[in-house]
Amino acid sequence: MAQETQPVRNQKEEFQALQDTLYVLGGKWKLPIINSICNGNNRFKDIKESIPGITSRMLSKELKDMELNNMVKRTEDPDAEIPILYESTSYCKSFGPIISEMIKWGISHRKHIKNQQAGI
Repeated sequence: MAQETQPVRNQKEEFQALQDTLYVLGGKWKLPIINSICNGNNRFKDIKESIPGITSRMLSKELKDMELNNMVKRTEDPDAEIPILYESTSYCKSFGPIISEMIKWGISHRKHIKNQQAGI
């Protein structure tokens, strides 16, 4: 029986892709911010209140970085009741399935560690 050959992976390209991903989405706050916005929090105050421990200064910095990377769109309307709104871009939404899998893995991992600590 002939053995199936695996395609040759370009480790240099994979490494660069992982670095790019971590640069744009890495850190303590970016994924929670994306999750908050995708859950309907569009005002700065609502985003901040939905993420325990984040400061206004850090949220402001992260939102600016995310806007530069086309992950978040900032809309300003001085005549509106809420003058500044944030929303995820379609580009950001393309990352949604990966975030969902990360959440599932995180839940599973927490259970795994608890079971391991309990000796199960």
